[in-house]
Parts: sequence; C-alpha cells; structure tokens
Amino acid sequence: MLSYRYFIALLLCGYFTISAAAPALAPIPSEFIQLPLNRSNANLPLLVMRHDQAIGTVVLLPGGDAGTGKIVDGIPSSRNFLVRAREAFYAGQYNVVIAFRPSDLQNLDYSYRTSAAHIAEVAQAVDFAQHQFKVPVWLVGTSRGSVSATAATIVLGQAKLAGLVLTSSVTHGKPGAITSQAIDHISIPTMVVHHKNDLCKICSPTAASQITASLTAAPQKKFMLIEGGSDPSGDFCEALHWHGFINYEAQTVHLITEWMRKPNN
Repeated sequence: MLSYRYFIALLLCGYFTISAAAPALAPIPSEFIQLPLNRSNANLPLLVMRHDQAIGTVVLLPGGDAGTGKIVDGIPSSRNFLVRAREAFYAGQYNVVIAFRPSDLQNLDYSYRTSAAHIAEVAQAVDFAQHQFKVPVWLVGTSRGSVSATAATIVLGQAKLAGLVLTSSVTHGKPGAITSQAIDHISIPTMVVHHKNDLCKICSPTAASQITASLTAAPQKKFMLIEGGSDPSGDFCEALHWHGFINYEAQTVHLITEWMRKPNN
C-alpha cells in the first residue's frame, strides 16, 4: 500500500486525480516570518514549511524582484515558479524556506544579486535553515534567482550547502549571467534545469545546456531539458510562460528532487 506522503508526491506530479467526492487534503502548514538581517531596521521575509520527515531543506530564491506579492492569510501570492511549486518540494520530503526581497530594498537587480550584501542575506537564510532543521541544505534559484544562487554558492560552498539547482538560468546579456561567474569554483552537486521552449532572450536553452561543461569542480552535475506543460501566457520572461514551467511545475520539481536524492545517477 502507498504511504500517505508518497501518494501526495504522486498526486502533485499528476499521476493520480481525486474525484469531487473525495475528502479534501489537510493544508500543508507554513509560517511567514521576518528574519532580522545584519543591518539596521531590515528584515528578510521567509515562507517556512517544516516537514516532519525531511531528508533535507531547500532554500528557494525566486526571480524577478523577489517580491512576495499580496500576503493572503499569511501566504505570499507571488506567482513565481518556485513559489507556486513549493508544495511539490515539500512532497519530495524537503523542508522549504523561500527567501524574498529584503524589507529595505525596492529592487533586486542583477548587479545587486552578486554583491557581498546580497550574498550575506542568502547566507543568513541558509544559516536559519540549518539551525531550524539540522538537515542538509540545497540552494535553488530560478531566472534572476539563478544569479543569486550561483553567487552565493561560490562563496558558501560545501561548508554550508549540500547542493545547487539552477532553473531557467540567466545565460547571457546581464551582469551575473551564470557563465560569467566563477562557476569552476563550485564544488557541490549541481543541477541545471531549463525548458526547451523558453523564449526569454537572456535565458537560452542552448546556452543553459553548456553550463555543466564549466562546472569542472562539481563532483556531480546534470543538465535536464523539460518539454512538458501547456497554455503559456504573458511575457516570455515571466513566470506564467515556458520560462516558469507553466502547468508542469510539480512534474519538474519531482524530477529535481529525485535527482537530489541520488545525484550520482
């Protein structure tokens, strides 16, 4: 018989459906907190989901301006891929920590995302996750968040992180584009995930496929090209287009978390 949590994972990945008569599943508990930063009068907004049987923690770094959107019943309404897909990471047996834009900033531009100040913010989120959960921490970034995740990983390394996942990576044309950073210094397992139909002009699937070749110090690395999904809408570089794995979020995360379990495969 399937365990309850494994059933939830399969359900989120689209392998089962529930009829209208079936009882509703209990909501996954989450907490929206303000983490004080190491500078005056500034907080880092975090959405935290604790998994009682977690094998690890993912610290998720959204793209764009990393804003929360409107807070509804304590839940950020951001439509970013990683925010929409948070329950799929939870279903993969991971604690989830989503780090949004600090309270004293109006923007998270490309240059700031490689700065020492921003890396210190990410480090505080990672330290919080380690202190709270005491299981290995993976850093996951999407789109502009891939710039942040790469810059932070180069500094934090294996002393703080178990691995790195880059989704819809910024490949060229902007400060901090992935291959413009010192990614040959990354010495932890690294996965690069991109949608085949991503039309964002600074996030080329072809260029993304070449990132792993430069990860010369990573002990395990993998590139994955996603083809599923449906009904993209809006700007090519926004969350509801192929760039955000639209209508294929849970399946994409399932592939990610399965590799995270066994990165040697």
